[in-house]
Amino acid sequence: MKFRIDLHVHSKFSGDNDSEPEEIVLHAINKNLDGIAFTEHYSYEISEYAEKLKEAYADRIRVFRGVEFSSADGHCLVFGVNTDRLSLKNASVEEVVQAVHEKGGVVIPSHPFRGNNSMGEKIKQVKGLCALEGYNGYSHHSQNKKAVKAAEELHLPYTGGSDAHMPREAGSCYTEFANEVTHDNFIEMLKEGNYIGVDTRKISRIWPF
Repeated sequence: MKFRIDLHVHSKFSGDNDSEPEEIVLHAINKNLDGIAFTEHYSYEISEYAEKLKEAYADRIRVFRGVEFSSADGHCLVFGVNTDRLSLKNASVEEVVQAVHEKGGVVIPSHPFRGNNSMGEKIKQVKGLCALEGYNGYSHHSQNKKAVKAAEELHLPYTGGSDAHMPREAGSCYTEFANEVTHDNFIEMLKEGNYIGVDTRKISRIWPF
């Protein structure tokens, strides 16, 4: 079975938009997504609200939590670890990967070739990355294309995430897993790598690879 999760979503708790988390969940349901992951900027604990949404919508969609962490080298999605409890202020991406791995989590560089807050070519020097974000809903197609190519060169899987800051943006890009993802196997499935990023925007069909 195919299981579709938007792995990169922001609400008003990221501090740069007014979106209510529940609005985003409802839109994701309307887009027929199987799951959605809230990845607020800089803090894992700020998305505590997701636990209530997980229970409230358990029969309609799976709600996951992560964080978009700001390393000294650029932004990365971190899952499976409460980064607020780690001493990672001004840490390099290598230090982030090491600390997260020690706690059993995963690190995925977000929008790696978007310029600002992105790792760029640095990703090719970092060991231990789980995947790259190949399709980001706020990145230009050429930037996503470069990310997908880099993932293939590094023999890493690539994910998709909308980077939504408004409810209607949820699901513009998502990650299609080959098998069902649950709260219990989420990190295991990310590590397994049996998934692919998907871009639903028209531009991805207008400009072929």
